[in-house]
Amino acid sequence: MDSSTHKLYHVHGCDTRQVLDSYFSDKSEVDFGEDSLIFPIENLTKTFKFGHIKGDILLDLSIGSIIHHLYSACEFFKHTIVLKLQDRCILELKRWVDTRTGAFQWGHAAQIHVDIEGKSDQLNDKEGKVRSALQHVIKCNLEKENITEPIKFPPADCIISVWLLDAICKDQDDYIRYLRKFSKLLKPGGHLILMGALGTTYLTVGKERLHLFKYDEYFVSKALDGAGFAIDSCEVKKRTNVNDLVDYNALIFIVAHKKM
Repeated sequence: MDSSTHKLYHVHGCDTRQVLDSYFSDKSEVDFGEDSLIFPIENLTKTFKFGHIKGDILLDLSIGSIIHHLYSACEFFKHTIVLKLQDRCILELKRWVDTRTGAFQWGHAAQIHVDIEGKSDQLNDKEGKVRSALQHVIKCNLEKENITEPIKFPPADCIISVWLLDAICKDQDDYIRYLRKFSKLLKPGGHLILMGALGTTYLTVGKERLHLFKYDEYFVSKALDGAGFAIDSCEVKKRTNVNDLVDYNALIFIVAHKKM
């Protein structure tokens, strides 16, 4: 398929529930779990266990309606603010927060978290803490100076962004521009936790393909430096599954801080 026909996530939208079912569920036919669930959960658990990334405000700017990356993070901040580009992502997320019938079930991700932490007896407590934390789910527009207009938030202590830049950036200039916008949302010394897919061009959702921005580890490290960030740690994991729904070749997990 010609990449010029791929739809843009933030322009055309997508079926966010289908994204969850195809890439993040515990169904036997879904083989992305090691990459989409275990890799981020392991790295986030390791990142937050040291206790030096914490504070008042955590901003989450991530693709779709995923929440599994917040299990480790939300306990270290007074306020967790989830920002979404699309109404349907907000509706799907709130369905889970409010335990409504038909909500996507994240119990398998919570189980991975407590197993990694060695706290298997705290499964129900873990899900309850995340639900309590996700009370601020707000639509945003990354093209505005104040992306949450008319609401104005103080600078954040930490931003987590999982696969969002991959989906909304058309080229290198876009990627750098959005990183600079992220920097403006952070306090000096605040942290950015960034996860993406390397070497990818598309993501299949149902019968449609969404555009993904193709980049490598060298580019993202240079882009972060140019946007005013210093990298604290970087983990790259080669792809393990065999599936043509998406064409990435590796995953990258970066912890960086805004230069003073």
